[in-house]
Amino acid sequence: MKKFCGWLLVGTGILVFLFVSCRSSSTSEFKIGLFQINEAPTIRETRKGVLQALKDNGYFLGKNMEIITRHGGGEISYVQKIAEEFVQQRVDLIVALSTPCLQAAIQVTDEIPIVFASVANPILVGAGRSDDDHLPHVTGVSSRGPIFQNLAFIREVLPQAKKIGTLWTPAELNSEYYLDLVKKGAEKFSFEVIALPVESVQDVFIVSQKLVNEGIDVLFPISDNTLNASFAVVAQVATENRIPLFGANLMAVEQGACAAMGWDFYEMGYEAGQLVVRVLRGENPEDIPFHYMEHVLLYLNLLNAQKQGVNFPSKIIARADRIIGENLISGEK
Repeated sequence: MKKFCGWLLVGTGILVFLFVSCRSSSTSEFKIGLFQINEAPTIRETRKGVLQALKDNGYFLGKNMEIITRHGGGEISYVQKIAEEFVQQRVDLIVALSTPCLQAAIQVTDEIPIVFASVANPILVGAGRSDDDHLPHVTGVSSRGPIFQNLAFIREVLPQAKKIGTLWTPAELNSEYYLDLVKKGAEKFSFEVIALPVESVQDVFIVSQKLVNEGIDVLFPISDNTLNASFAVVAQVATENRIPLFGANLMAVEQGACAAMGWDFYEMGYEAGQLVVRVLRGENPEDIPFHYMEHVLLYLNLLNAQKQGVNFPSKIIARADRIIGENLISGEK
């Protein structure tokens, strides 16, 4: 009887241990630090995609996950402070949305896993030497835009255009990178590039007006965090002066562009969220190559095109992935 009771106690102890272990495992909470440079529409969509991917994989706020979400307000110095605070708060993983955030994160830690998204060129900020040979604690999804495809499209729509005007933000490495791509592409498609810098969103209206005074034929702003957050201001100037405005990201058509080619930023965020899940489940970021978006989409806004003096040929309309103002195709008002 004593022997039986002994085995019973041992068995009960094992069951209790297993129960406690399973309970502890199921209720363990990951602390994630997620930050962004500003509230540009592209970054907002990226964030939504990340959060949805986590939810779809069983990670819920207050249950098994805590997310500390921070906003840099467009100030790079403040972004650096946020990154330092994440380290002090001992987060388990950092999600860096934008180039300045990734740059800040890799400067403050070489131990905490980092997953980035909405970053044009991770190599440029020191995240690695190549897509496969990168910092062992960093992985993510690049947002490197299809600049050459955009310029080829503008040339197709506006075969007589000569001067292409663009704005860029010197404080952002990604902006300078894109500007170099625009200049290289312009040579191929016979555009003269007029590029003027902006220091903050407050400069955008005045600099856009200066571009108009340069006699440009088309506007194609660089897709960076500052200009994405103030794209509607560029659109106002373009529409008032009847100058075609093309966007380097898809959301630009909702903010005043007549057309845009690029990626779905929500989809990009979702893919980055899947990488977060893989890391949380124990996969080493070192073994995950940097990812790149591949599916280029074309969006048109026929109402904006009408205001800016652009008439899309039927063959272009036919291949658009999304059309705003379809009633204008048949001439309806």
